[in-house]
Amino acid sequence: MQRRSFLRSAGACGAVTGLAGCLGSVGIGDSNPDVVLEEPERRFESSDVPYPAWGEPVPDTTVPAPLDSRDVRLRDIETPSLLTFFYSHCQTVCPVLISTQRNIQAHAKNNGYGDAVSFFPMTFDPARDTAQRLRTYAEEMNVDADSENWHFLRPASKQRAKAVVQDQFGVAFQRTDPEDMDMYMFTHAALTLLVNADGFVERAYRSKSPNEGTILADLQTVRTA
Repeated sequence: MQRRSFLRSAGACGAVTGLAGCLGSVGIGDSNPDVVLEEPERRFESSDVPYPAWGEPVPDTTVPAPLDSRDVRLRDIETPSLLTFFYSHCQTVCPVLISTQRNIQAHAKNNGYGDAVSFFPMTFDPARDTAQRLRTYAEEMNVDADSENWHFLRPASKQRAKAVVQDQFGVAFQRTDPEDMDMYMFTHAALTLLVNADGFVERAYRSKSPNEGTILADLQTVRTA
């Protein structure tokens, strides 16, 4: 059930028994009608940070999904989804971010809700992360990229990657040229977003090693609301 549909039902219930009572009965907070999860404990407002945070919509942007041969408008996604940002040559943070999503994908498949969640890892290195490279990377990371719920996203150019990943999603990245390596790398922020079926951010996990159990619990709350 999508959140807006739920609220319409809740509104009908409120006419009889009181809206607060209806929401409370299913454990849903009443501080933001667009999200299911209550506001996390923190010392800032969502509007204070550069990335889309709790209760805010994802940017209205469209990004190619090269393995699917189509474009994805992120606000049109109709299932709860997990977004993260990576580049496939990363040897530190990105393998952890992708592994977390892979493990949640496996959990979804093994527990019968694979069609109720979607995964959108977005590269900010389109020059090297071609469709062929993403296919190889999926095999290296043991990701089921052929599943209908997994969609690598790839901005069409370096400029477009900066516009989408850095400017719209607030994930800063900067190219580096390590002396001990024969290829360029990136320093970058880590961000994983849990977005509900209406395109609103339920949680923004800023950890380089996001807690898989926490995400699974949050996801269950969102997808069963």
